[in-house]
Amino acid sequence: MNLVVVSNRVARGKTHEPMTGGLAAALLPVVEKSGAIWVGSSGRVRDGAQKEPFAEIEALGAGALAMLDLPAAHYGGYYEGFANSALWPALHSRSDLIRASHEDYFSYREVNSFMAKALLRFQKPDTAFWIQDYHFLALGAELRDLGVTQPIGFFLHTPWPDRAVIGGVPHHRELVEAMLAYDLIGFQTQDDCDNFLGYLAADLGLAIENHVVTSRYGKSHVQVFPIGIDPQKFAEQSAKAVSHPDVSRLRRSLHGEKLAIGVDRLDYSKGLINRIKAFDRMWTLQPALARTVSLLQIATPSRGAIEAYGNLQSELAKLVSDVNGQHGEVDWTPIRYLNKGFSQTVLAGLYRTAQVGVVTPLHDGMNLVAKEYVAAQNPADPGVLVLSKFAGAANELDTALLVNPNDIDGMARTIATAVSMPLTERRMRWEAMMEKLRAGTIQQWFADFVDALQETQADKAPPEPVIVETPTVWPLRSAGSGARYH
Repeated sequence: MNLVVVSNRVARGKTHEPMTGGLAAALLPVVEKSGAIWVGSSGRVRDGAQKEPFAEIEALGAGALAMLDLPAAHYGGYYEGFANSALWPALHSRSDLIRASHEDYFSYREVNSFMAKALLRFQKPDTAFWIQDYHFLALGAELRDLGVTQPIGFFLHTPWPDRAVIGGVPHHRELVEAMLAYDLIGFQTQDDCDNFLGYLAADLGLAIENHVVTSRYGKSHVQVFPIGIDPQKFAEQSAKAVSHPDVSRLRRSLHGEKLAIGVDRLDYSKGLINRIKAFDRMWTLQPALARTVSLLQIATPSRGAIEAYGNLQSELAKLVSDVNGQHGEVDWTPIRYLNKGFSQTVLAGLYRTAQVGVVTPLHDGMNLVAKEYVAAQNPADPGVLVLSKFAGAANELDTALLVNPNDIDGMARTIATAVSMPLTERRMRWEAMMEKLRAGTIQQWFADFVDALQETQADKAPPEPVIVETPTVWPLRSAGSGARYH
């Protein structure tokens, strides 16, 4: 099989590049070894028609990385607009933050169409396409409209919410129907899978048998594939990283106090406000823990042009300042708050240094930071993971200290418990989690999905022609390729 992997964000394979978990960091090692072609945005845009849309094509391990300049006229509406102001909040069950215009949806579909046409360059008889994440829900349908009959799979890295929430997204029905062009649709958890199937049955009236749904595109298999990491590689990396200058400086600065660590993109789904409030509450309820444990919170800036993110950054900075002002001393800062990213190497060393890992999202598809923290620990003296029960990782890492991120007092008590947990219990919990990580590696996830995608072709009948109804044309553009989404 000639595999083409497609995502909005890509990784360049340089260990010094900042990476805070997530899709790109997860895919990089398996794409490098598999020989796949990884196609994604270059991060740049270009005006006008492009005879050669690929700005850069370079070797990536055994495969290649192809980076595409997306059309400037539609990038803002596609990325900051529909993808991250409509789909992202909905997928994380934040209906109150959904913001979208018809123009944004038009641009989202135009970029999906643009990517589909660019992918034809890589089409061969044995090609299979594997599309990643919410940026490209409609890409499979666009490929089918161009005559592609090869296997096309899709994996969603975020949660999939209850049907009432996804129903708040403009054009939700049209988008979900487009998703059925995929032969295989993968989710992180069984809850996500069930929510999606529930929508298909209740809103589209489709029959589902053994997680297979039949639509005008044919059969779509809907399955669960929890994503993992490479725990052995991450453990080796963390052991070496303790000597990195950044990590060494941190260790010297602690003066014997214990360290808790949080590493997140600056996003409202990560529960950062509630996390800081929990530490504030812990130091208030147990003042003896002052100067005993501090928090290192790394919050990498993200999507700053979107109002909700700018508001969050201001609110979080003020809250950290208030908590440090309340509990800090002239020679002790309770919360070290950093608005920048770090390389995977440095993060591995920081994880290993911290006695407590705090991963408390309000809602998350998986959250690989939780798995990375566990893998980075010293087996002889492991730290404790405090984990939101609303992260997909909680389904596997069930010997972490699970918390409800909306229960501030409960989180405060649990963090205090983690700080004082005896070594015997820490080892028991850590060993159980490591066993789960070793059983569900990123390599296994990759192989399971590709195998399942191939299996969908075993009993596949020749596809029937897709009949595209004449659409209602939007009066959006006076010129251009034409508005075909209604």
